[in-house]
Amino acid sequence: MFDRPISRRRVLRGLGVAVSLPWLEAMGPLSAWADQPSPAKAVPNRMAFMYVPNGKNMADWTPSEEGADFELPPILKPLDRVRDQLLVLTGLTADKARPHGDGGGDHARAMGAFLTGAQPRKTDGTDIRAGISADQVAAAHLGHLTRLPSLEIGCEQGAMAGNCDSGYSCVYSSTMSWRSATQPLPKEVNPKQVFERLFSTVPDAQRVERDRRRKSVLDFVREDSRDLEGRLGSGDLRKLDEYFTAIRDIELRIDRAASLSSAEPPEGTAAPAGVPGTYEEHIRLMCDLLVLAFQSDATRVATFVLANEGSNRPYPFISVPEGHHDLSHHGNDQAKKAKIRDINTFHVRQLAYLLERLQSIPEGDGTLLDHAMIAYGSGNSDGNAHNHDNLPILLAGGGCGTLKTGRHIRYPNETPLNNLWVSLLDRMDVQVASLGDSNGALKNLSG
Repeated sequence: MFDRPISRRRVLRGLGVAVSLPWLEAMGPLSAWADQPSPAKAVPNRMAFMYVPNGKNMADWTPSEEGADFELPPILKPLDRVRDQLLVLTGLTADKARPHGDGGGDHARAMGAFLTGAQPRKTDGTDIRAGISADQVAAAHLGHLTRLPSLEIGCEQGAMAGNCDSGYSCVYSSTMSWRSATQPLPKEVNPKQVFERLFSTVPDAQRVERDRRRKSVLDFVREDSRDLEGRLGSGDLRKLDEYFTAIRDIELRIDRAASLSSAEPPEGTAAPAGVPGTYEEHIRLMCDLLVLAFQSDATRVATFVLANEGSNRPYPFISVPEGHHDLSHHGNDQAKKAKIRDINTFHVRQLAYLLERLQSIPEGDGTLLDHAMIAYGSGNSDGNAHNHDNLPILLAGGGCGTLKTGRHIRYPNETPLNNLWVSLLDRMDVQVASLGDSNGALKNLSG
């Protein structure tokens, strides 16, 4: 063992590859690893925003009880094992998703205003405008501390131009992250490309050659890792082995998806390139990449769009062959509402998968979930009514001890959703006077 701590910025390098490391005891105190101005934080806080479209069946989403003694309603039942890590937040409103004289386009406005709190300009041309999103406010302040300032991922490709919703550009309904009012950040839906962003430093031509040789990124850093392993204790060696195993598992799943997609597709359909064959597998692979990004400190800020706003994806694998958007206009038909509930529950199961993965990874005196804030929800409430008040919003994770979870909190009607984002930014040590239509920080999150 060496007396001198290993730098928390140490990466394993090989030909065109850089593999960041998780926190190890040999790096010294976690407080040194965090690089945060707040002495109260012993580890870096992480923040991710997950978006699902078309609202919810709110009767099966909203707990009837407030406080700590609430019962999980049907849609939230998959979260039972992480219930004590949840905050269910009722009463929040995305006012700028409302028409305000602009007529139709609630789906485009719902996503465009979700993290910005700004009214998207109604246009299907190039003169798009919304506002800077909460994730990019954090990235601007903290991005220099990590390899990637932020990570934008999703599971449904979306156009960045054209008319997708009543005269609104497609960019609004497919993009959650905005670096500036006029600069949307497109999401990456191909897991292989996300993996390359996290670990590769080579140009495309060399990357193709590496793929041809079918080598793992771990093969390229093996010599550097042997040197590192000689400086580690048994606990760190076990943690490093688990981390490498997770990386290799994701590589194998990406390779399997690519090989399966190379088969001849049915006539009239196009084979995906590197995207898993099933929607659930796609979501979970992206979840694992997000976990890996946080675990390796490749980034501390992420957005994840499970499906674009207004998505009409069918869900035959849960016995819902109809399109999601079509069903969301249920006209109070109970059979259609039951199918919406089933779609909503499917999405929440994927959230549960992510949270349980984060909770399974030890870090310091807690877990990765203890040191993260995962916001989940939609800019629409009831998809039939296209209303943007009383939104379905969940917040999970400990926020490095700054959140008192295991509660349902009901806020006064018309409380701006962006008040929540201001509060999360504060917990990332990013202080802003306001964001979009916020009028203050959201109270009671700490108890």
